[in-house]
Amino acid sequence: MALSGLLGFLTAGSSVGLMGLSAWLIAAAALHPSIADLQLAIVGVRAFGIARGVFRYVERLVSHDTTFRLLKRIRVWFYERLEPLAPARLVDRQSGDLLSRVLSDIDELENLYMHVVGPPLVALLTVAGMLVFVWFFGPQVALPLLAFYVLGGVVLPLLIGWLGSRAGRASVVARARLNAALVESLQGMGDLLAFNAAGRRASEVERLSRTLAHRQATLTRVEALKDSLLLLVTGGAVVGVLVAAIPRVQGVFLASIALAVLASFEAAASLPLAARHLGNTLEAAHRLFEITGESPAVLDPPHPAPAPSHFDLEVRHLSFRYGPDDPPVLQDVSFSLAEGERLAIVGASGAGKSTLVNLLLRFWDYEEGEILLGGRDLRQYRQDDVRAWIGVVTQRTHLFNATIRENLLIARPAATDGQIIAAAKAARIHDFIESLPDGYDTWIGEDGVRLSGGERQRLAIARVLLKDAPLLILDEAAANLDAITGRAVMAAIEAAMRGRTTLIITHRLAELSGVDRVLTLHEGRVITEEQHTTHR
Repeated sequence: MALSGLLGFLTAGSSVGLMGLSAWLIAAAALHPSIADLQLAIVGVRAFGIARGVFRYVERLVSHDTTFRLLKRIRVWFYERLEPLAPARLVDRQSGDLLSRVLSDIDELENLYMHVVGPPLVALLTVAGMLVFVWFFGPQVALPLLAFYVLGGVVLPLLIGWLGSRAGRASVVARARLNAALVESLQGMGDLLAFNAAGRRASEVERLSRTLAHRQATLTRVEALKDSLLLLVTGGAVVGVLVAAIPRVQGVFLASIALAVLASFEAAASLPLAARHLGNTLEAAHRLFEITGESPAVLDPPHPAPAPSHFDLEVRHLSFRYGPDDPPVLQDVSFSLAEGERLAIVGASGAGKSTLVNLLLRFWDYEEGEILLGGRDLRQYRQDDVRAWIGVVTQRTHLFNATIRENLLIARPAATDGQIIAAAKAARIHDFIESLPDGYDTWIGEDGVRLSGGERQRLAIARVLLKDAPLLILDEAAANLDAITGRAVMAAIEAAMRGRTTLIITHRLAELSGVDRVLTLHEGRVITEEQHTTHR
């Protein structure tokens, strides 16, 4: 940023020198001196002209490169701060709003470096240099110029900042609301069309668009007022300096002073512009820090425990509620799961089954009771370690807009092709993948849209098999599938459970086999626990 400021000052100085020296050269040439008397000025004009272009190019290159590098680092920093907050701290936030913060709000910070920080420094140096230059012609000439600099560089920015701050903040908020509505509408477009609600949703988007347009129109009016007042101040400065200089300055220097003053206001013009962007920038920064200022719901221990030697699981008198005013989701839940054992937890929707999975994965922390893994409280391990030891298949596993291979490698980035194929074969999906034109390099679309429900689930199971975690959790992994697809998925599940400590979350046991015990949850409580009659 310092180099960018220096280059900006050299650009502004070259511009002032070019205009001032050119004016002197034209005025002096009118007196018909010898060409030798003008030679130095001619060389100076050429030098200032070339320097202005070179310095401008390098300044823009350096300032934009620096700004974009900073924005890249800020975006990565924001994501790194966002990740520990998921999902507990982000569950009540819209995905469109988060996207707006990651993209639009961080992009808005470009103004901080391009218009708010650097240009005022350049303007200050340019104004100081110009005042020193004019002072040589007398303080009576410099003082009027100083007054107009204060008017254009202090009073006008304060006025523009006062007029534009509220509109700028409102514009950032309006854009975020529109982005959130657009993302949500696109995600739910199928349902909107199915229920003939697309028109009503379009009206809501139109209303938000009008609000944003109104905020932006206010900013445009402030921008126009800024340009008009700045032009008036610049013209007033030229006239004021000429009125003060005419009785005191030789004729050839009058044009030089006038055009130098005019050129110097090019740098001073950045100050009202900085004030104009200040409201947007502050609101964008506030929205970012509003997220990053939150503390994670789950923290790693200061001295994490090492990996356990065995992966048996025991839950003792576990109770949990999501908020202090919320009803309990789990109440005095106790059970054990020996290493290599298969336990099914059955219950209706809302019984607390998925909440139990969230606690096992340390997405939330419990305060009442204990969860022991390998004989130690789960909270004594690092979150990343716990998640490395657990493989999860849910009813709706997210698949990324990438190839099948890339989606599988999420579980194990260093896996070989042989390991990938072995996992796919065990999950009963290898033959399907090979039937595709691009095989494992086939793109599956956003959230696996090009795959059927059964294919999605088998791909998710293949990913868990590739991870090769010692503890497996299947959360409604075969729910909402037709009979034929369900049997294929269940065969893949049987392969996944082989040799692993397995916790199966379901609301039915009809298609499960090889379960050692069944635990029934009702309204967050364990009501029955019994041996299962189906043998492996």
